Amino acid sequence: MSNVPARPRATGPAPGHDSTGTGPSAAPAPRSVPAPRTGPAPPFDAVLCDVDGVIRHYDTDGVTRLERAVGLPEGTTAAVAYAPHNDLPLLLGRISREQWQESIARELTGRVGAPDAERLAREFVRADFHADPVVVDLLRRVRERCPLVLVTNATVWLDADLARLGLTGLAHQVVNSSLVGVAKPDPRIYGIAAERAGAAPARCLFVDDREENIEAAVALGMTGHLFRDAAGLRAALAPVTGAGPSSVL
Repeated sequence: MSNVPARPRATGPAPGHDSTGTGPSAAPAPRSVPAPRTGPAPPFDAVLCDVDGVIRHYDTDGVTRLERAVGLPEGTTAAVAYAPHNDLPLLLGRISREQWQESIARELTGRVGAPDAERLAREFVRADFHADPVVVDLLRRVRERCPLVLVTNATVWLDADLARLGLTGLAHQVVNSSLVGVAKPDPRIYGIAAERAGAAPARCLFVDDREENIEAAVALGMTGHLFRDAAGLRAALAPVTGAGPSSVL
């Protein structure tokens, strides 16, 4: 089972489109404490990191092939899936995977026949995924040195997806929009993440692949890193991990 294929960086409001919402905050789970630091104190007390587009990536080649077969421009299905009226209810935990799939198919039916629309929606929602091993290794190093919190616009089945990837224990905490009822770039989700990390916003490094999410974090006093590749992330995390930007993983 999959979560949500990551949205294009340059288009769309949002694995994760980013919108605001309201809802109750889930109670934080107990957090293990990193070992005491030795040597000079790093400039950050916690690292807050996105999931989709940073750690996890999706294989949507099957969707692209189907779009070509039925004469749709590449990316049409993603644009429909990530439209706020289809996407945000999913990220806030208000609809199921099946309901999201139905909403995508219903909207695509205006462009292709119903059977093709249903196939496209099913292929998109069930797209396979993998984790970037270099990014995972970097974050494991972070976890040994300071609190690491995943902050993600995600679905209610994210825990199962992380378990499938072998990443259940990657972070000390996971702040999932579908469980806390607010989604990036709403300032409240950043506040929840900083609180669970036990760090002041000004002492947090926030990593995300979407500019609007970085801007929201910086507005709260956090240091932001716009993720583009593992090499850039390695450099941004060097003050925490102690590894130089040119070090080999």
